[in-house]
Amino acid sequence: MSPSRRSAVAPFEVMDVVAEAMRRRAEGLESYLLCVGEPSGGAPADVRAAAERALADPAGIAHAYTQPSGLPALREEIAGHYDRWHGVAVDPADVVVTTGASSAFQVAALAAFDHGDRVAVPAPGYPAYRNLLAALGCEVVDVDAGAACDYRLTVAALAEQHARRPLAGVVLASPANPTGTMVDAVAMAALTRWCAENGVVLVSDEIYHGLTYTGSRGESALAHTREALTVGSFSKYWGMTAWRLGWIVLPRALRAAGEALAGNLQLCAPSLAQVAALRAFTPGSYAECDARRDALHAARDAVVARAPALGWRDVAPPDGAFYLWADVSGSGLDSRTYCARLLEATGVALAPGTDFDPVAGSSHVRLSFSPGAEVVARACDRIADWSA
Repeated sequence: MSPSRRSAVAPFEVMDVVAEAMRRRAEGLESYLLCVGEPSGGAPADVRAAAERALADPAGIAHAYTQPSGLPALREEIAGHYDRWHGVAVDPADVVVTTGASSAFQVAALAAFDHGDRVAVPAPGYPAYRNLLAALGCEVVDVDAGAACDYRLTVAALAEQHARRPLAGVVLASPANPTGTMVDAVAMAALTRWCAENGVVLVSDEIYHGLTYTGSRGESALAHTREALTVGSFSKYWGMTAWRLGWIVLPRALRAAGEALAGNLQLCAPSLAQVAALRAFTPGSYAECDARRDALHAARDAVVARAPALGWRDVAPPDGAFYLWADVSGSGLDSRTYCARLLEATGVALAPGTDFDPVAGSSHVRLSFSPGAEVVARACDRIADWSA
């Protein structure tokens, strides 16, 4: 027996860094885990309280399967969220609740693309996009979204690839992982218009909306087109990573396919998480999450200010999310070696850029400032001393 060809996807190199950092902690050595994108603080108080009530009721829906597309009440709340944040009217029937954004992306890829389709992804970009599409038999087209274009996916770059051989789809993330960059309303309008004119399906990853530092919650593709497949999540803004709950808003033409796929892939998203998430949209939950966002803003400003002293250059502008993407080639080390030596010498764990960019990633690292300003400041002190 041997693994299938479709399973030949690259593992996340950052998990090796995490394992080494956790080994150090187990041995009583100090470590700073700045290599994973996990917000601190957990779910909002209203969500936690709702989960406790639901668990105490053994006859309640939290202990049973929900509809494959999710609780109707939660789908309505998610639709209302788009109205509150983006002024967009979403039909709750177009919303499918999923087991995290990862499941939502699986639904999107299976519903929209066939084996052999060419699908563009930004480089640098989240590696699971590339790996899942490759496993499904799509031809993954890495499109430069690096320093030359201010770390943003552009119509010009997509058009160049489309002219070589037509694209079937494009994945856009704003705010992006690992760069934190965002596209504004003008850029989103241009991208959605280009996709419509060229018959290219747009998958818009909006899981970091709300964790933004530009005065905007993030520009939703749904404000410009109803033909995009739009992915959301409770993991980042709401701090509910382990609850494994996300959603996808489907175009009407793909609604039936998406619902059928979701039902077969997951049966239903976790029921307890769905019941609790009904309270994610209260004024109290929004206020609690916004306060955490403000704390992350302070951490972001601090690490951006320290970057030059660390010997880092070509730093991507982190408009949102909680990442800093930087070129460390001035150290004379590739990113894998840089991260390994840094961790060994200082206990600071960063993510090597090779996970995110198969071409230029060997010269870059990603720092997550999600642990907060105090932890990041101490880590930066250690990096600066090591780099001196």
